[in-house]
Amino acid sequence: MKVAGMSVLKFTGPARCFDSEEAAFECVNRKTYKEGDVIVIRYEGPRGGPGMREMLQTTAALTGQGMGGKVALITDGRFSGATRGFCVGHVGPEAAVGGPIGLIRDGDIIELDAVDNTLNVRLTDAELAERRKAWKPRETSVGSGVLWKYAQQVGPAVKGAVTHPGGAGEKVCYADI
Repeated sequence: MKVAGMSVLKFTGPARCFDSEEAAFECVNRKTYKEGDVIVIRYEGPRGGPGMREMLQTTAALTGQGMGGKVALITDGRFSGATRGFCVGHVGPEAAVGGPIGLIRDGDIIELDAVDNTLNVRLTDAELAERRKAWKPRETSVGSGVLWKYAQQVGPAVKGAVTHPGGAGEKVCYADI
């Protein structure tokens, strides 16, 4: 959770779901969201982006409209140091691999607590299980090339969003460190 400059460290509100940063930015730009909303930007994680894009455009627009402290934003994408407001990034598992952020629907109540470091959606396990049964991966516009290859191989953000097993997978070390 990033709560830079925030004095209120708890936030509860209805979800407004977007499957790309562009869709969320359009909503913010048109001001078709409400104070108290929790803006959910998904399919922007390492695999879904692909590449885990930064959500600065949307958060900057919210701040510019004076709404940085009046809405919250969660994403499976990432934030830069310039982000302001109640923001939760790197949510995982990401939507593109069936993570819970992909199951959230408009109007679901989301509770964020930076004191206890929790994110909760007011849904029962049974409701989530039903939604999971109906979930299907989103088709992306990247169907070939290096970005497609990256998306097929990349691991989760929590493990560095890498396309290899890391140092533990090395058989020979050529670095003199």
